[in-house]
Amino acid sequence: MNNNLRINYTNSLGNLTANNLQGFFVGWLNSPSPKTHLEILKNSDEIILATDEETNRVVGFITAITDKILSAYIPFLEVLPEYQSRGIGQELTRQMLAKLNRLYMIDLLCDQELQPFYEKLEMKAAHGMMRRNYERQSGEK
Repeated sequence: MNNNLRINYTNSLGNLTANNLQGFFVGWLNSPSPKTHLEILKNSDEIILATDEETNRVVGFITAITDKILSAYIPFLEVLPEYQSRGIGQELTRQMLAKLNRLYMIDLLCDQELQPFYEKLEMKAAHGMMRRNYERQSGEK
């Protein structure tokens, strides 16, 4: 991979297709298909995509769901494994937090080992509750 990586960040899906969304959701037991991934992006209130300018490949994304008045939830931040540790996830998160900054609360859930990543972006650890239906994890009907 090119060491002079140039990443373009956009909040537009443009003419994005499912074919542009290969390789995400690594490690998921029932990962969403690229087609379902595209639907997730289309139905999110806010999105930011990271694209490698040299290959025009989508290499990362972040989404948010918001009431646009007080609150937002960030359900997804993903960077392709071969593009990780290059600041892409940090930049995606920074841009999304800036976009949502006018709101009272911006929440997300993450595994404890990921908390230091978000603490660097001035987020604070919290306790929460969750329910998971892993048989629905792929998003397929």
